[in-house]
Amino acid sequence: MTQKDNSTFKRKLALRREMLKHLEETPVIMETHGGLGKLYMACYRHIENGVVFERKPDKSAVLGQQRPTWAVYEGDAVAAISQGAGSHLTVNVLDIDPYGEPWPTIDAFLTSDRQRAASLFVVVNDGVRQGLAISGGWSVESMADAVVEFGNSLHRNYLDVCRWMMERKAGQAGYGLTRWAGYYCGHGKNMTHYLAKLELR
Repeated sequence: MTQKDNSTFKRKLALRREMLKHLEETPVIMETHGGLGKLYMACYRHIENGVVFERKPDKSAVLGQQRPTWAVYEGDAVAAISQGAGSHLTVNVLDIDPYGEPWPTIDAFLTSDRQRAASLFVVVNDGVRQGLAISGGWSVESMADAVVEFGNSLHRNYLDVCRWMMERKAGQAGYGLTRWAGYYCGHGKNMTHYLAKLELR
């Protein structure tokens, strides 16, 4: 999955640059899977306020040196976000790049106790589609509600499933979905990139 993700880096970068063009407020970024900061260096390095998470100590040390004005957390992003990590900032860009399923991270952010931006962009690199094609929707715990709604072959219309899930989760947090874009990419079209703009109702 790492190799497939790297093959789509230019498209990930283009989606985020396009998102920043449409952001009317000063950007405040939460990057949930920082890695070695390749996306940050190419896209976010001019942004003063942000939060980044990374599980591996060697990588989080690099991120700390890279981002002197950002909060850098070493540990599991889902657990930390669900406990309110990063809540000192009003995040208006949630950037999720987990090499797997993004939905636990989205849930952690939207259900945790934190300041809510009136307008929130969520930009995602989603690696679930390949697993869905191989094992079906029931193999991914976060897809349980979608399987009930769409059936077990979720990979066939996964972008529609993603939009449905985003609208549902946003609505539960008091947001409405006002902008959506997405596409399949990478080897075998197994990666899914999408962008959502959420606005408080």
